Amino acid sequence: MYKHILIATDGSELAWKAVTHGLDLAKSLDAKVTIVTATEPMWSAVPGEMAIAFPYEDYEKAASAVADATLSKAASMAKSKNVRHSVKRLKDQFPAEGIAAAAKEGNYDLIVMASHGRRGLAKLVLGSQAATVVATSTIPVLIYREG
Repeated sequence: MYKHILIATDGSELAWKAVTHGLDLAKSLDAKVTIVTATEPMWSAVPGEMAIAFPYEDYEKAASAVADATLSKAASMAKSKNVRHSVKRLKDQFPAEGIAAAAKEGNYDLIVMASHGRRGLAKLVLGSQAATVVATSTIPVLIYREG
């Protein structure tokens, strides 16, 4: 059924539950996984006034450290479950766009990711990465959600 699963994580508590679910699914299917995390472009993460005082090199160093820690934890989780895996940082990409692009570039059968299930104003202001991935993906998307 699924031979190569793309698992997306932002490092949040809910995302780790989705990673665990995706790894368990991969293990049961003897599928390999690629685990991705996105780091947004500096201009979207640091407001204009702060960007002047916060050099790009410092932003990139901090974003890289967070991504490396996230991917390292995910790789350890995959290794502990004996799941064939690779990891990939989606640099300077908005999460939904990066995930959808990675899915198009790779030979994946399924995307696994979490949804925080925001509603109302929170959804309007923060957006829904999961909804965007579902709307733009050309392959099936499994959304892990609690509650």
